[in-house]
Amino acid sequence: MKQILSLILILALATGLSAQKQPNVLIILSDDQGWGDVGFNGCTDIPTPNLDQLASEGVVFTQAYASHPYCSPSRAGLLSGRYQQRFGHENNLPYTTAKVDDGLPLDELMLSEYLQDKGYHTCAIGKWHLGDSIAYWPNQRGFDDWYGFFGGGMSYWGDTGRKSAEHGVLRDGKVVPKSEITYLTDDFSNEAVKYIDKYSKTKKPFFMYLAYNAPHSPVHATSEYVSRVQHIEDGKRAAYAAMVTGMDAGIGKVIDKLKKTGEYENTLIVFYSDNGGTDQGAINVPFRGHKGMLFEGGIRIPFCMTWPGMIPAEQMYEHPIIALDIFPTVLAAAKLKTPKKKTLDGVDLLPYLNGKKSTLPHDDLYFRYSDGAGYAVRKGKYKMVKSHYKEDHFFLFDMEADPYEHKDLSAQMPEKLDELKNLYANWNAGTVPSKWQDPHAENIAKEEARRQKFLDAATRGEKKK
Repeated sequence: MKQILSLILILALATGLSAQKQPNVLIILSDDQGWGDVGFNGCTDIPTPNLDQLASEGVVFTQAYASHPYCSPSRAGLLSGRYQQRFGHENNLPYTTAKVDDGLPLDELMLSEYLQDKGYHTCAIGKWHLGDSIAYWPNQRGFDDWYGFFGGGMSYWGDTGRKSAEHGVLRDGKVVPKSEITYLTDDFSNEAVKYIDKYSKTKKPFFMYLAYNAPHSPVHATSEYVSRVQHIEDGKRAAYAAMVTGMDAGIGKVIDKLKKTGEYENTLIVFYSDNGGTDQGAINVPFRGHKGMLFEGGIRIPFCMTWPGMIPAEQMYEHPIIALDIFPTVLAAAKLKTPKKKTLDGVDLLPYLNGKKSTLPHDDLYFRYSDGAGYAVRKGKYKMVKSHYKEDHFFLFDMEADPYEHKDLSAQMPEKLDELKNLYANWNAGTVPSKWQDPHAENIAKEEARRQKFLDAATRGEKKK
């Protein structure tokens, strides 16, 4: 009898330990992918079967936001878990390796650094864009392994266009011969498969940051992926679609490897785009605007999360969430406490997805670019947008009645507008100026000028009558 009881106790302990096993974490980031460019958001012309399957096995967030409308700051928010304006990473990086202070501040604890310290294998694959100088490279920021490039974009064929070879693809900081580069999207997918194979043979969990540069420019695609989108008549859209198709195929390989190694069931997987799609082939429809803007098309993104057995499948979560939520969600999944002296701006999403909490994850969300040249606040069903190209004008939208931001209510609801302005002022007091500048504000102003020029030309005949 004692032997039986002992066996039961041992089995119970073993089961408890198994249940306590820390999950692997896989964050898959696409680059400049439009909200409407995945099947799980209703896309019909670009085939994304692997992403759609992944989404069906977890949750799709219908009101998911990036924390910034373009590349480097968005990544800074993701890996820090904090609004990037709190530590001066509000603009894209200066394009040089000469400066010392040209990356996500070294005193800002990154998710990779914390997980590495807690015993995770860590690897970064793909686009970095969080520091050009060596001190800011992935191997210096909590990643054991790194395969990718440190800048904001490059040729998918491995052509750097520069004399310095270090601007190409690197493996742990060392240049990968161009002869070993095929097509970057495929190369990144294949490297991810190799790392999963490597890590699955150990007892430690892993954190993989798989940051594709697809479908960011330049527009490059293989004939294989182009052949899959021959039904798209618009050439610009078809070329873009081929890039998305290639990325989806690679993600399929990665998921398949997780399943073959037995790691899929114990892996928290997050997929989303770093910001809205551009106006060069992407579709953010039905939303207004595109990358760089604070209208929904610039910051509302395709976003899904899967963790078999832990997150109920076939969910559609319809309340606003933000990419800053990933950091605390990962910590909760791994049963890790928030680091000391680290205040996160996101929330753990797991209790909302498992039905343990029915309240909204966020009372309000904030967005800002170029030291406040443009900013936005989302509170409940209302959203305020301050666009710098219309001097002193604030838009106000009811996102339940008008999710596409067609009807500006600022004149009809001045009290609500003032409420959101005051919220922004209070939040803004906890931010700092950007450590460097970029031309984004000027470019958006130029774009608006071009837009107005077209509209003026269209109505010129009417004015002559």
